Amino acid sequence: MTETTQTNFFRDLKNSYSFGATEGGGVDRQAGTEDHASIRRWFIQRCTEEGMRIDIDAVGNIYATFEWVSPHAASIYVGSHLDSQPRGGRFDGTYGVVAGLHAAIALNSKVRAGQLIPRYNLTVTDWFNEEGARFTPSIMGSSVMAGILPLQDALNSTDPNGVSVREALEATGFNGTASPPKIHAYSEIHIEQGRKLDRANTKIGLVTGSWFTQKLEVQILGEQSHTGATLMEDRRDALPAAAEVILLAEELPRKFPAESIVTSIGKIHVEPNSPIVVSREVNLTIDLRSASKEQVLKSRDLLLRSFADIATRRGIEIIAADFDVRETQLFPQLGIDIAESTTADLHVPSLRLETMAGHDAIAMNRIVPALLLFVPSENGVSHCEKEFTADADLEIGLLVLENTVQRLLLGALEGEEG
Repeated sequence: MTETTQTNFFRDLKNSYSFGATEGGGVDRQAGTEDHASIRRWFIQRCTEEGMRIDIDAVGNIYATFEWVSPHAASIYVGSHLDSQPRGGRFDGTYGVVAGLHAAIALNSKVRAGQLIPRYNLTVTDWFNEEGARFTPSIMGSSVMAGILPLQDALNSTDPNGVSVREALEATGFNGTASPPKIHAYSEIHIEQGRKLDRANTKIGLVTGSWFTQKLEVQILGEQSHTGATLMEDRRDALPAAAEVILLAEELPRKFPAESIVTSIGKIHVEPNSPIVVSREVNLTIDLRSASKEQVLKSRDLLLRSFADIATRRGIEIIAADFDVRETQLFPQLGIDIAESTTADLHVPSLRLETMAGHDAIAMNRIVPALLLFVPSENGVSHCEKEFTADADLEIGLLVLENTVQRLLLGALEGEEG
């Protein structure tokens, strides 16, 4: 990596911190907001300055392409996402986009100098709404591109205020009409969002596959009444029932081997949410994840049986529906070997691991060979303002990404199917 590449990469990465900056040192750039649109316009400007062709598709994905072979040749894709969680971290997704851009810039310099003769174009991608904070489901843009999620379903998704994805894209100017460039393979670098690399003092994670995940949308129906005038034995309060559901979900992992399954309640809505009214309805989302599909399904069944008991005992109704079920994905062995060989040649320690979190690479792996690389997350903290990865680790990740993508451009994955 040249000194210029390093300097320009950190300049752009640190510039990205200003878009949607929070007082606690994080960012808040939920999909389709003006802060999200602002960093996307900046990204397009930077890509245009480097001579890349810009395409935006109907779900708002941005594709920035170096047309080295021909306008219609297949591309090696590299990218991630620029949206964030509420009061999220600076590095989640954004690092992958900025690193992808600067890996592409460095490789373009080699092409122009005659040091690299690529077999493919190179496309840097910013996927729309990976986080799923404002609109569901998460991993939206890449899932539409991969044919997993119907376009109209994505466009019709609404936020809590009733604004649809279609309306948000139109309002911010990212309702494109272009077709995505033809894709040959996909690569992504991301912060780990866990502690395995940090614990092992290892610089690069080589992701072998993803965990099985599913969500339960839970509706708890009680009866609205006066908090002062209604006797305790006459109440059918949805909120205490929801508290039991939440604690059940938290307790579930203790029934399985340590660190083999995770559960959480990340979203809750109470009606009527008045201080002097017994709650009539609570809606919440339970997230279940494990490397073992069987463990997730067993957890789901345990929850449903417990819901029935709670409903009977409290005289309320609990309705649970499966949502956003994602099967385990294994990444191609050849791609993992290519990345591992790259780290060995660069004398960078690496570790094979699974991802517990969802990423755009998982969606793309459904249609083409995909590679997913991790850099360490200090103390495994992510999706918050304390999220941090050291500059030295970010730099190593960029170096590995550039060299891995170079191998893909030379045809290292030819013959491999996604």
